[in-house]
Amino acid sequence: MEIRQLTVDDRDALTRFLARVSDADRTFFKEDVSDPAALEAMVQPGPAKTVAIEAGEVVGWLDLVPLHGWSDHVGDVRLIVDPSYRGRGIGRMLARRAVLEAVTLGLRKVVVEVIAQQEETIGMFRAVGFDPEALLADQVRDATGELRDLMILSQSVDAQLSSMLAVGVTDEL
Repeated sequence: MEIRQLTVDDRDALTRFLARVSDADRTFFKEDVSDPAALEAMVQPGPAKTVAIEAGEVVGWLDLVPLHGWSDHVGDVRLIVDPSYRGRGIGRMLARRAVLEAVTLGLRKVVVEVIAQQEETIGMFRAVGFDPEALLADQVRDATGELRDLMILSQSVDAQLSSMLAVGVTDEL
């Protein structure tokens, strides 16, 4: 497994990866990957865009998006793992990589928004140091029109980086 920055050479593999994600999972993306403009933005290399590669294929994707204005010290974590590769620690590696990317971008805090019913995803983020900050009732409408609760989890970049350095986690990233 290779975890590295997204490059222009990853475009086709990332497009194939996004096509493998089920419609049910796509409901919970912030980006509409069926929209050519959104897909184009996702496949463009840039700061804090990371992929997990296995046998030449993208199996995980991370984008850390800095917020603006009075929240310009905060980064929004967007992370997707190929459904057939879930449960193998890829999400954890990418979530930890988000902390390193946050340091590079000068961010002090990272947040992730997760549908409250996605208990496994919430558990994964909690296992790497994210704490629940807010639960917003009926905040998200899924593809079927059903309203879902949204959980916001966050972590301090400095505190998490210190913990990661203490146990040597950064060496694997």
